[in-house]
Amino acid sequence: MEVIMAFGIFRISNFRRTYYYVKKNGIKNTFYAVWERVASGKTDYCYNAPADSVLDSQRKQAEEYPYMFSILVPAYETKEEYLREMIASVLGQSYGKYELILADASKSSRVQEIIREYRDQDSRIRYIRLAENKGISENTNVALAQAKGDYVGLLDHDDVLAPDALFETAKAIYEKKEKGKETWMLYSDEDKGNGELTEFYDLHKKPGLNLDLLFSNNYICHFLVMKKELMQELRLRQEFDGAQDYDLVLRAVEKLIYRENRGRESVVHIPKVLYHWRCHRDSTAENPESKRYAYEAGKRALEDFFDRMGWKGSVSHTLHLGFYHIKYEKDIFAQRKEVGVVGGKLLDRRGRIAGGIYNIRGKCPYRGLNRHFSGYMHRASLNQEAYAVDLRCMRVRKELWGIFEDVFGFPYKEIGQGIRMKRSVHDENGKLIQLCMEFGRRVRKAGYTVVWQPDWNEEYFFEYERMSH
Repeated sequence: MEVIMAFGIFRISNFRRTYYYVKKNGIKNTFYAVWERVASGKTDYCYNAPADSVLDSQRKQAEEYPYMFSILVPAYETKEEYLREMIASVLGQSYGKYELILADASKSSRVQEIIREYRDQDSRIRYIRLAENKGISENTNVALAQAKGDYVGLLDHDDVLAPDALFETAKAIYEKKEKGKETWMLYSDEDKGNGELTEFYDLHKKPGLNLDLLFSNNYICHFLVMKKELMQELRLRQEFDGAQDYDLVLRAVEKLIYRENRGRESVVHIPKVLYHWRCHRDSTAENPESKRYAYEAGKRALEDFFDRMGWKGSVSHTLHLGFYHIKYEKDIFAQRKEVGVVGGKLLDRRGRIAGGIYNIRGKCPYRGLNRHFSGYMHRASLNQEAYAVDLRCMRVRKELWGIFEDVFGFPYKEIGQGIRMKRSVHDENGKLIQLCMEFGRRVRKAGYTVVWQPDWNEEYFFEYERMSH
């Protein structure tokens, strides 16, 4: 009881989630998960909606933007309160160039009656009565086929948009266009709300496009917007219901980045909370076990993506549902031509993360974290692209050995999974990290990516300490 109170989250749902976690992962892993939760403390997140004056200003500025949005909502026996709040969140947008298309597969007529009530007052609301329920993907595809907008956004029938969601999306597209860049896919930050939407929590601050992180988890999720022509070409696939959006994003990335070489700037992250994911007893957000099939579908979507790419490897669930581990059958350099450098995790003598991955500011985002902890959004346990990785736990593609020697001043030698450090290599005044940062910059300039794999070579730092002292 005291532990749960310490979380600041004394809710029945937490007991339920803890029970499922113990059942899936065992006592030891649950102990570390609880320890991490207590150690991290309660967050002070509070969602602040834009002030009325800000929204009024956005309505005036929106006149500059020509883009039309189609918001697709597959509905099925939606609770009246949730349905009305969802519709109200769209009608309350500060950007008015949109259509709301609701595809209703309900058996009862109540959803239809409510939607018609709104449709009679606003012609931007379009209603499609489906003859049968074919699942979320096919139901959404019916609405998608009738979309008239330039861009299409996906909204669940029990969630809500922030009032500035469409404005911020239109603004991002416009600003990219002003720079001569075409935007094909966008996503925003999000949070979760309780069933009554009186409390918002679990802020999900997302990075820009990070492919290896995406291959570990669908961090893109909500609010997802794509060019209509792209989404209509790809469509949602029924066989991946439950993770249909993850499958859609993976296929979009495959097309935009790997097949058509449109570049990473074709995918835009909007660093603002534009989507509220409602959590109630049966929602995936509140009770992951309620839709275990969704995470199995996500695993299959990843496997299908790897098959299409010709990458040989296995996909498995991690301790946390919805998060995946990739194990390549062959050397990653042999399978993925874009990967230039791979780094691992450095630990200190107390079993804490001491380095290994560095952001653009030269900081390790997980420094000081217990090796058994997974960190914010479990990212400390997930493969991801990095600005730089550490020389003391690094593997380098052969084509980049020349750059390596130019930066570090000695030739690269592969031994096992890493490089043998010389006793003379020390991180005096942060110079080593500076060199790692420069190497990462040079690697990306050469057209390659840098990948961090936290499950690789965890004991190496202890070996390095023994060698260098």
